[in-house]
Amino acid sequence: MILCDTDVIIEFLKGNKETEEELKKIKLENIALSIITLMEIYYGALNKEELKQIKKVMENFIILKINEKISDISVSLILKYSKSHNLRIPDSLIGATALHYDIPLFTYNKKDFRFIKDLKLYKYKKT
Repeated sequence: MILCDTDVIIEFLKGNKETEEELKKIKLENIALSIITLMEIYYGALNKEELKQIKKVMENFIILKINEKISDISVSLILKYSKSHNLRIPDSLIGATALHYDIPLFTYNKKDFRFIKDLKLYKYKKT
């Protein structure tokens, strides 16, 4: 299983061919999203019609909700990295989800996560 960051899903929804190909390689049944990513995607919809279309696509992904352990990991990440690396709350929750489930995070914004100890970043081939 691979956890996809919001930026990856946005590129997928925009029809980015490289992102589509990479997600095909991972296979739909292996793609997970944090509930934070799901909310960010819904929040970014331009109107109700687009939201309806996005909701239909999101039904295909595994959604990982926040639990007590993820919350605890996220708090520790904020304490450790918010001042030194400007880690934001949504990113701490997404990173904590990947850490809790011990799965790689697929993100195009590696700078937002690469400093988190023990977080595995998914390696993709960018053309």
